[in-house]
Amino acid sequence: MNGLGRSAGGFKWLALCVVVVAVTTMCGTPAAETPVVSRLETIPTGAVKAGPETDLYPPMLHDDAWEQPVPLPAPINSAGGEDSPFIMPDGDTLYFFFTPDVSVPAEQQVLDGVTGLWVSHKVDGAWTEPERIILNDDLSLDGCYFVQDDVMWFCSVREGNYREIDFYVAYYREGEWTDWENVGEQLNADYGIGELHISADGNTMYFHAPGGYGGSYLGGLDLWVTEWVDGDWSQPVNLGPLVNSEYDDGWPYLSPDGTELWFLRSHSMYGDPGPALYRSLLQPDGSWGEPVEIVSSFAGEPSLDAAGNLYFVHHYFDADGTMIEADIYVAYRK
Repeated sequence: MNGLGRSAGGFKWLALCVVVVAVTTMCGTPAAETPVVSRLETIPTGAVKAGPETDLYPPMLHDDAWEQPVPLPAPINSAGGEDSPFIMPDGDTLYFFFTPDVSVPAEQQVLDGVTGLWVSHKVDGAWTEPERIILNDDLSLDGCYFVQDDVMWFCSVREGNYREIDFYVAYYREGEWTDWENVGEQLNADYGIGELHISADGNTMYFHAPGGYGGSYLGGLDLWVTEWVDGDWSQPVNLGPLVNSEYDDGWPYLSPDGTELWFLRSHSMYGDPGPALYRSLLQPDGSWGEPVEIVSSFAGEPSLDAAGNLYFVHHYFDADGTMIEADIYVAYRK
């Protein structure tokens, strides 16, 4: 999750992407030439799986509408870093970011053959062995994805970008994600969109970007909105001081019915360490209500299925403040 350790599941790459692009230029090695290896065999020998029984800062739930959060079982979580979950509305397809060792710099992750986007499907109540999704013809580092029907939005560090990290779209055709293309100068360079979520009708995009309210922990982030009008995205509007805070606010998720806006805030009202997850409800006048903290203690990147089950990433830290690894958690709706 961005802002926590070295896991590259999102926009944390801002300080690293110049190095990654330099690696791309120097190596010039097509991704197709990278040896095919399994996800688990790249995890360092001796890596110890973290879990609730050893967690110094377990997720804290502050709303009794959900059951206590639990980590997803294998084969989803491992002793490596599982990050940035994105659950489809039916709850049967889960996308996530994986890197085998969260202590490895991004310029090395891009060469390991496994760091990137993975997908698993639920069959007869169990998650299948995850499969890697390739979204490039050459070296790149891809993440911060949003999937709607047969379209995937994702960000990428690669040559030819308008900025260091650009957003792209890919299309699901004949069983694979293909025909990826840059979303263009307006969204990338002019609007500077960060991680995003688009409404079910495709007409409203919420995203994070630097703003006038956000703090400095994650880069001064605020939540913004833009509308699809007459074939173009409108000038973004800041969601204002009721939703945005003096802390960083980002990584939005919008419920399918458009009535719940979830996001990460870099501060917990309860004093718990690390980022926390907040929820804002749509008001009768069309505005967003005051956010309420739902899960705290190193919790981030919310994603919900249609049943209201809450998926998020939780990062494990040791007593010295070093991130050990990351897992995907779920809090089931009661």
